[in-house]
Amino acid sequence: MKKKVLVIDDSALMRRVICDIINSDSRFEVKDITCNGEEGLQAMLTNRYDVVVMDMVMPRMDGLTVLRELQKRHKRVKILVFSSKTTEGAQITMDALELGAVDFVHKPASLTGASNEKFAAEFLSRLEEVSISRIIPTRSMPPAPAVAKPSAGARTPATPVITGAPKAGSAKQIVAIASSTGGPRALQSVIPYLPGNLAAPVLIVQHMPAGFTASLAERLNDVSNLRVVEGAENMEVVAGTVYIAPGGKHMHVVQKQNGHYIHLDDAPHREGVKPCANYMYESLAECGYDSAVCVIMTGMGADGTEGVKNLKPCKKTYVITQEQSTCAVYGMPRAAVAAGLSDQVEPLENLASAITKNVGVK
Repeated sequence: MKKKVLVIDDSALMRRVICDIINSDSRFEVKDITCNGEEGLQAMLTNRYDVVVMDMVMPRMDGLTVLRELQKRHKRVKILVFSSKTTEGAQITMDALELGAVDFVHKPASLTGASNEKFAAEFLSRLEEVSISRIIPTRSMPPAPAVAKPSAGARTPATPVITGAPKAGSAKQIVAIASSTGGPRALQSVIPYLPGNLAAPVLIVQHMPAGFTASLAERLNDVSNLRVVEGAENMEVVAGTVYIAPGGKHMHVVQKQNGHYIHLDDAPHREGVKPCANYMYESLAECGYDSAVCVIMTGMGADGTEGVKNLKPCKKTYVITQEQSTCAVYGMPRAAVAAGLSDQVEPLENLASAITKNVGVK
């Protein structure tokens, strides 16, 4: 049976293009079309759809207002939103993900030729991911820390601190997290709950295009005890800081005489994604860290599995995978579990405490 899709967009041209793409795929059919958020909201409250494709900027009711209204009514809908590549577009997209949208896709700059074919392939891939996803409630965001974060290069962790966690030994440790579909919301249930005195730096590869990871880092930084930044070339890696791989770049960690530093790579896509967590994990094999805690979270595909498989023979590696029922898409964790790499399986709400127990505090 074909999956039913609702399309909400105020552009007649875009509606036609999207409907043609959807109906060309045997997995989907456009069930309804609306041209503004108000009509789209009413359609979602009245009918059931497997997935909704929604523009963000519309007359009468914009996309963010639609998402807020759905939250007020406790109506769970799998939504794929359109975004623009502007700074404002990235901020609106992050708002949409926080309000419950599952994923996003860029509107194409051109609707003809090869660019349209590329867009169609990406759009259908995202549509499938959203259609098979689960809508996972996230934890309430904690209040913003009332203390200063460590500045760039600082080695003193932020407070407040956790005193009940085990104290770390002298071993150098690092935490490396991989996430994809559903990841931006899921990370809100992990990073803000890590203590400011965590005894290890944290690396994150979240599959996102260029222009969006900086906004993700900024938002997580606002509500976390740890400092959260978008990784940059030659940035020193220190405890008390979370480094998010910038969209469109692979992130490695390299050891130099006086410490460890971020290196960004423009190599081709791997596992169909860029950044790719496999590269991040494999780079840890050549570093001076004694051990790594690798966390594989929600996402389509198998990114992370090959990287961890190559890391384990070289370094003491402990792998935590997100439990299936708390994943928006149980792909990446499933692959790691199937490969026999997972040492601990935890639901989303327990991941922060599991990380803290494994690396300790300073």
